[in-house]
Amino acid sequence: MDVDEGSTSEVPLHSAREKAFYLFTQQKLPACKPVLTPAWVITTFLFMGTIFIPVGLVTLRASRSVVEIVDRYDIECVPEPFKSNKLGYIKDSSIVKNCSRFIKVDKHMKAPIYIYYQLDNYYQNHRRYVKSRSDQQLLHGLGYNNTSPCKPEQSNNGLPVVPCGLIAWSLFNDTYKFIRGTSELKVNRKNIAWKSDRDYKFGKHVYPFNFQNGTLIGGAKLDPSVPLSDQEDLIVWMRTAALPSFRKLYGRIEEDLDADDVIVVNLMNNYNTYSFGGKKKLVLSTSNWLGGKNDFLGFAYIYVGSSCIFVAVVFILLHIKIRPYPDTPCVSWNKKGISN
Repeated sequence: MDVDEGSTSEVPLHSAREKAFYLFTQQKLPACKPVLTPAWVITTFLFMGTIFIPVGLVTLRASRSVVEIVDRYDIECVPEPFKSNKLGYIKDSSIVKNCSRFIKVDKHMKAPIYIYYQLDNYYQNHRRYVKSRSDQQLLHGLGYNNTSPCKPEQSNNGLPVVPCGLIAWSLFNDTYKFIRGTSELKVNRKNIAWKSDRDYKFGKHVYPFNFQNGTLIGGAKLDPSVPLSDQEDLIVWMRTAALPSFRKLYGRIEEDLDADDVIVVNLMNNYNTYSFGGKKKLVLSTSNWLGGKNDFLGFAYIYVGSSCIFVAVVFILLHIKIRPYPDTPCVSWNKKGISN
């Protein structure tokens, strides 16, 4: 490293403060300038590669150890007479939407087993959709009157709607029951939402009012006797997704599932995704220290580490190839002859 010391001999200075100010304005303060020699660059890239690749392999192994079952049911749960008119089927309230699915467990799944519903081609990040809510109303209820952002689901029959807005109005309303053998698996639906959301964003004394009472029903209905802070399915749904394909937590199965178990899923196919070409999937997944199944992080580490190793090898080859040869008269065994 080179260290440059400033010089002030050109201008007479009368105090240490003036000297420091002069050095600062003239950019002559002592400075360290690292010299990136080929050896430093090659060593740095090799070090990064040897760190990133093992981390990526460990992360990828952890992701592959997660057992995940994904079952798409929106097509199969439409009766055969309505295959050509799925939209008419889902909008007809006189038709019972119950459906049974059979899921085989390929590997042992250790509790807790997380249940997710996955929606594809569903744009919760649409600007108008995201803005159609009132956080103050969710916290204070009918005591907060300014619900203009909730349009068009602001009021109904001249009365305010709690919770208002398109997000709450479109609450997911498919339900699932799981049976193994002759016994039903209990699904724990408590503590599926963030604790900060339950405590600080949804009022403990705010109850649903005039919700889903209009002519156009969007999604699930809410129990008017339960405060919003305890309606965790709503809290999970109100945290909108950034991408058009997303998963939201439905509940947890708190007992192990053995390999080759066959789980019967009795579900209600109520939610309308047919009008916009969406997809609905049921996901059962275990977790580990990394979280759920996600190979991207492991592949990213391996890619960056491999790239660093490749760049280091290229630099080594270039350094060897273009290294200058010494002049023949200057080599040690010729110096004596030149001096003579």
